[in-house]
Amino acid sequence: MNMDINPKYTAEELEEMSFDDFDEAINPKPENSEFDAIVEEALSRRGFMGGVLAFGGVATLGVATTALTPISAHASDNRFGFKAVAASTEDTIVVPEGYNWHVATRWGDPLFSDVPDFDHETRGTAATQAGAFGDNNDGMSLFTDKDGHQILVVNNEYTNRSVMWGNNPDGKYVSDDDINKGKNAHGLTAAEIKEVDGKWQIVKDSPYNRRFTPDEPMDITGPARGHDLMKTNADPEGVTVLGTFNNCGNGRTPWGTYLACEENFNGYFGTTDAEGYVQDDAKKRYGVSGKDRGYGWWKVDERFDVAKDPNECNRHGYITEVDPYDPNSVPKKRTALGRCKHENAEVVVNADGRIAIYMGDDERGEFLYRYVSDGYYAEGGNTDDLMENGTLYAAKFFADGTGKWLALTPETTGMDQAEICMFTRMAASKVGATTMD
Repeated sequence: MNMDINPKYTAEELEEMSFDDFDEAINPKPENSEFDAIVEEALSRRGFMGGVLAFGGVATLGVATTALTPISAHASDNRFGFKAVAASTEDTIVVPEGYNWHVATRWGDPLFSDVPDFDHETRGTAATQAGAFGDNNDGMSLFTDKDGHQILVVNNEYTNRSVMWGNNPDGKYVSDDDINKGKNAHGLTAAEIKEVDGKWQIVKDSPYNRRFTPDEPMDITGPARGHDLMKTNADPEGVTVLGTFNNCGNGRTPWGTYLACEENFNGYFGTTDAEGYVQDDAKKRYGVSGKDRGYGWWKVDERFDVAKDPNECNRHGYITEVDPYDPNSVPKKRTALGRCKHENAEVVVNADGRIAIYMGDDERGEFLYRYVSDGYYAEGGNTDDLMENGTLYAAKFFADGTGKWLALTPETTGMDQAEICMFTRMAASKVGATTMD
């Protein structure tokens, strides 16, 4: 199947698009989702308020109604405990009365004393960026160790390329080092922070300080580990992947680890002959084409050249578990949780002790998921198996405000377990889950 990219868009225009617009150009989806139609039917059947109230309780998928308190009952209450902040267009951060803010760290701030301070003239180098705070924060969590050290872990989702390379005439890369600098600004940053004279700042040279760049070795775990479609030129066994990138929201586990959620990984793969590149069904479904979004990684690292290493893209789009307390720990890509454009990972200890993880796929026309562990969580017990063995489900909604979870298993999908974990979107389509808006 040849790549079906709208010919009216040039490569330069694609590079300037948002992630969503890029995906629409690369892989257009139906204008309306099935969830849109369900909501419309619910509203027409019950009247506006009836339909809205019905879907107010659908989050549990199976509970048709929920107790709702009318908004008017709270109209005079200040449930937040502070005075509302007025809308503003000022280029600053506005906080309520009694609160203040300050900058704790910025893109390019060094984590170690042997890394020079950020150079505004050059925007740094690939080497300095590898030891400095990454770009564009998204999900983050703060962890406290037994001695009271505060460890901040942050997703560095993507880069503003015109800022990253703003020292160049057209705001684009002009050298391999430029490309690698942008690459090293992705991933995760872990940094110990400390309050000094009323302001928080990075503790340079803390043993907790780490950068997890797209070149950081990580274990592939779960059903897809070692599968033929996970094997690459650099990793012929399919067990170790380099890096994590474009992580959106995050999660945290009851046992104190951080879950980074890979989202728009598809925009980093390209090839020289993009127009002639042949795109299979799986790559099309995940938006992996011969054109990237202008990052250029495939020019300096053939892992990202889809023509030279077609399986590398199968190794991204997962949830990565990081132990912030152990500076020597190896991150784990948890394939049992499925592969999609993860928006989040909300971890819940179920009433029976099993772990449930709720996940959204952030692209129109895709699905809502949950994972339920086979094993049970016990504080202080072995937790490694909890995200290795379990069942993935996709959500099915109905117009009466109810829903159910559809198990993604070899029996229900006709796919083996590894395929379900690598091509979760296709598995959800096979069982008839509801496409979301």
